[in-house]
Amino acid sequence: MSEHTTDKRVREASRRRFLQAGAALAGGSAISGVAGSTALAEQGNNLPPNVPEWMKAPGDPMGSQPYGTPSVHEKAVVKNISKTLPQYISASGRTPLQELDGIITPNGLFYERHHGGVPTIDPAEHRLVLHGMVDRPLVFTMEDIRRFPSQSRIHFLECSGNPVYTKPYGKTASDLVGLLSCAEWTGVPLKTVLDEAGLQAGAKWIVAEGADAAALTRSIPIEKCLDDAMLVYSQNGERLRPQQGYPLRLLLPGFEGNMNVKWLRRLKVVAEPAYSREETSKYTDPMPDGTSREFTFYMEAKSIITRPSGGQKLTTQGFHEITGIAWSGHGKIKSVEVSLDEGKSWQQAELQEPVLTRALTRFRLPWHWDGKPAVIQSRAIDETGYVQPTLAELVKVRGLNSFYHNNAIWPWRIDANGEVTNGQA
Repeated sequence: MSEHTTDKRVREASRRRFLQAGAALAGGSAISGVAGSTALAEQGNNLPPNVPEWMKAPGDPMGSQPYGTPSVHEKAVVKNISKTLPQYISASGRTPLQELDGIITPNGLFYERHHGGVPTIDPAEHRLVLHGMVDRPLVFTMEDIRRFPSQSRIHFLECSGNPVYTKPYGKTASDLVGLLSCAEWTGVPLKTVLDEAGLQAGAKWIVAEGADAAALTRSIPIEKCLDDAMLVYSQNGERLRPQQGYPLRLLLPGFEGNMNVKWLRRLKVVAEPAYSREETSKYTDPMPDGTSREFTFYMEAKSIITRPSGGQKLTTQGFHEITGIAWSGHGKIKSVEVSLDEGKSWQQAELQEPVLTRALTRFRLPWHWDGKPAVIQSRAIDETGYVQPTLAELVKVRGLNSFYHNNAIWPWRIDANGEVTNGQA
């Protein structure tokens, strides 16, 4: 019998035990006779066998929300925005990862990072200039851009400072790695537009500039521009939100978030990088020997358990589902392993389809909690064979001077009361 077949049978047996135990738990709370009905009725007037209030009158009419909003009972699920920032023009807001399911981030909860505030741009007056080492310098309106053949692809975006290397560490999954989101993006392959202009010999880089007050500028290697880079105008089926670069942004799948220039207004084809502020004094990685890594574009393989995770609580012993997300800027996630004993042993989690390149991948593992303290953690392995490291392994190589590209394993500590806290704190 092959190793693959054995692993599959073990996972199937584990899943059956999980479902059987879940059915038994459900049966324990089922209504059984008048006594059970009375107990439920005493808990709340809207519980069985009573008729709930919302069944006694018609609900809101169609059209009461021309743009749909979440239930009032989900009003706490919002972006994680610190209340102690010195200013909010150059700042960030995090996705509440621990509150989400699947792999797609709703547009209203997509993380934000701005350097000069969020501009209000009239798309009728917005232009994209393409110049430099091209045969035909061009100026595009938004209508021009949307006339090109389009594509829709699912990819993650992540800030390179997600999280930093030093304490204090965050309490929740959002605090730690909430500068991460994933969406379906619609737009035009950048290669299509470059072909229209005609690249000249010696063209090695493209300098992208945004139309925000910071005029954020980054240099992109021409190989990426001709590979999977996109000029994006829609996100999750609707036009970009202003916070995400409306009306046009650059998308560089797998590259650090800062390079995916929002409010894109200019592309200059050049022979050398610009060495702008955002790729010299910022977004470089100081190393222990006094040197710095520059142009560290790719976000490396990473994962985080989102349930149970920091700030949550297990209220009952028995079966729970451990679930989380994994991603890699170098391609697809090959596997995710979960440890239930502080990294002493690992077992393979199930990956939820679809497993896409440079997109979030959801993983799941059935778990029986016996009420004893535990430390749970996950590690991602991508299709290149790269294995997500521990924080100690990463710090040993890169030191504590760097601010960017921390892709370490993050453990959660569960105490006997079910409280979940940061295992590195």
